[in-house]
Amino acid sequence: MTTDARRTRRPYPHAERQDVVQELHGVRVPDPYRWLENAETAETRRWSAEQEALYAAERAALPGLEQWEAAVSALGDGDRVRSPKVRGAKVFWLRQEAGQEHPVLVVADAGTGTSASASPSPSPSASPSASASASERVLLDPSALDPSGRTVLDAWEPSVEGDLVACQVSRNGTEDSLLRVIDVATGEVVDGPLDRVRKSSVGWLPGGGAFYYVRQLDPRLNPGEERYHRRVCLHRVGTSPETDAVVFGEGRDKTQFYSVSVTEDGRWLAVTATLGTGRGTDVHLADLSAAPLDRPLLRPVQEGLGAATRLHAVPGTGPADRVWLRTDRGAARGRVVACRPDEVHLGPDAWHEVVPERPDAVLTHLVVLSGPELKNPLGLVAWTRDTVAEVTLHDLVEGRQVASVPLPGTGAVGDFTAVAAGGHEAWFAYTDFVTPVRVLRFDARTHRLTRWERDGGAPAPGDPDSRATGGRAGAGPAVDGPAVDGPAVGRPATGGAVTRQIAFPSRDGTTVRMFVISPGGRPDRPRPVLLTGYGGFGRTMSPRYRAQVLAWVRAGGVFAWAGLRGGGEEGEAWHRAGSGAHKQNTFDDFAAAADRLIEAGWTEPGRIAIMGGSNGGLLVGAALTQDPGKYAAVVCSSPLLDMVRYELSGLGPSWTPEYGSAQDPARLPVLLGYSPYHRVVPGTAYPAVLLTAADGDTRTDPLHARKMCAALQHATSGTGPVLLRLEHGVGHGERSASRAAALQAECLAFLASHVGLPAPDSAPDSAPGSAPDPASGTPAP
Repeated sequence: MTTDARRTRRPYPHAERQDVVQELHGVRVPDPYRWLENAETAETRRWSAEQEALYAAERAALPGLEQWEAAVSALGDGDRVRSPKVRGAKVFWLRQEAGQEHPVLVVADAGTGTSASASPSPSPSASPSASASASERVLLDPSALDPSGRTVLDAWEPSVEGDLVACQVSRNGTEDSLLRVIDVATGEVVDGPLDRVRKSSVGWLPGGGAFYYVRQLDPRLNPGEERYHRRVCLHRVGTSPETDAVVFGEGRDKTQFYSVSVTEDGRWLAVTATLGTGRGTDVHLADLSAAPLDRPLLRPVQEGLGAATRLHAVPGTGPADRVWLRTDRGAARGRVVACRPDEVHLGPDAWHEVVPERPDAVLTHLVVLSGPELKNPLGLVAWTRDTVAEVTLHDLVEGRQVASVPLPGTGAVGDFTAVAAGGHEAWFAYTDFVTPVRVLRFDARTHRLTRWERDGGAPAPGDPDSRATGGRAGAGPAVDGPAVDGPAVGRPATGGAVTRQIAFPSRDGTTVRMFVISPGGRPDRPRPVLLTGYGGFGRTMSPRYRAQVLAWVRAGGVFAWAGLRGGGEEGEAWHRAGSGAHKQNTFDDFAAAADRLIEAGWTEPGRIAIMGGSNGGLLVGAALTQDPGKYAAVVCSSPLLDMVRYELSGLGPSWTPEYGSAQDPARLPVLLGYSPYHRVVPGTAYPAVLLTAADGDTRTDPLHARKMCAALQHATSGTGPVLLRLEHGVGHGERSASRAAALQAECLAFLASHVGLPAPDSAPDSAPGSAPDPASGTPAP
């Protein structure tokens, strides 16, 4: 549907089409805009400046942009917190109050009990307490470090005793962190900066004198490969990082990612290695009492099996006791097994299953609770069934389910934490499409789930409260799970948005599921639809609060969120069915979702807009080039679009386990077959397209957006514009709240103007805002 009289064929900045052809395995691959890969040449700078001027003019004329930004800002503003970490007598958490650009790191005295406890006796371990509110203070505020808003807190980890915190910050969106150690009592920096750190996990040793972490080698050793060649190192606080001992990583593939963890008693060091963003993990375990700390005897728990496995150990574990593994080895949907540290070298032959695989759900999280008041260690286990979260409690010795933990609604969980010293409490985040992220507290002694008392956001229907008993949620509706082509599920949102899940067949008959959020929960009339998806890296598109979703629906539109093959919605088999040689399945599922929205009466031809970012940018890039007439408008953010050369920039080499390599003669035809940049055909009426990129993006280089923009501007015969929005001083990940709201509003205004959705009349009532997806897992582009 065309509602904007400005849509006429327009002149675009000149981009020379050069006769560049690369021959790979006997195949000639044209690349006319290869010169745009280099952002620093005078010609690329000229072209980029003209594109920015073009976008600024188009942005100024976007209908209702101010209303969209007001709506997104109001829905995204509000107080929010993340799950706490308890160390010693301190509790640490992230908090972002309404109007703040970035979360701040807060510390408080933990106290000796919790206001939510059912037992009058003190907890044997320190726990976050409302009685300690007066002790709350901000330990680190990124905005105080950098008023420009370009500095973000990437990661943080308190020491065992809670007297030190290792904090990692980066600038301008690069995610190239500097690690500093802060004294909790004084707020002073006592160590650092340690450079060449990128959101590293940190494993503190007792006493706070040293920790294990992950650092890249000096870039001078491997020019052009500075983002790879990682090593696990031991750092002693107060010493130069150049003297740190390398304890793991020598001789391994340059693209491997590592994570480290140490039990609070300092006995066990676990190291996990992943080849790029592949799902398979190698796991090693060392008894730190058996060798010097700088030469731990790391023994393989799992190596070369191609299975995703995470090790969980608790303080006080001896060689003949148990550790637990969450794994999809022999169980594509996941299970939990136990093994003894002195038998880890036997591999899966020494594993004993304690939480079996479920045929109807995918295991996503495990937290081990081992407090002295518990008869046996218990496992708090999270699952997704038809993409919706469930939580159960299991005896990890007897191997039986103890309880189910009802949740406030039909949504997602994540960000699980527990007392590191071993206790009976766990905290996790809950969210759904109409409920902002809120932190819940679980007590394994009573099986009660309550709202964490420091989460001061406004309550929502279904929130558990102090009346909850026996593991049952307190106020709110009982929800058995989503309907499939049945009644609306969950609860209506304040302001009018209802979530429904539908199932439909893809082109090969595979059943795919999609959430549809609409004003009334049914296809009352054809409405403008905004369809999105991801379909990659085993990541699950679970229900989660997003301000732009509610803004679109409250304006009268329908928002559709499809769970495509390549994601993790149905386990590892589902992931593999949409990756590598099978990547086309992802795009077929997405096209089938659009078809279903029309067939069911949610919308009509000419009123479907699509949006995706990162791997989702590849998704919508493939969609617009494979079936350009199906979509009226496209937002393609931080995308991968040249799949022949993607592995030559950014973190591309890390993604070959997901996509394959053009250097492989068998994979080149697959990649070339769907590579959006190479499928652009001159004379095609492409839809209106907005490509967004950021100059600080070190994952997906903006070159993809530049080359695709030039190709589409040359090729299209359509009347909709092809535009490039290049943002400066930010990257692929976190950004300030105001810049995030501005980006979302501009994308919504652009799409709405091409599908006939009027801007919101006024800003909706403010609601507590969104936060990073609590269910996210595998790193992705």
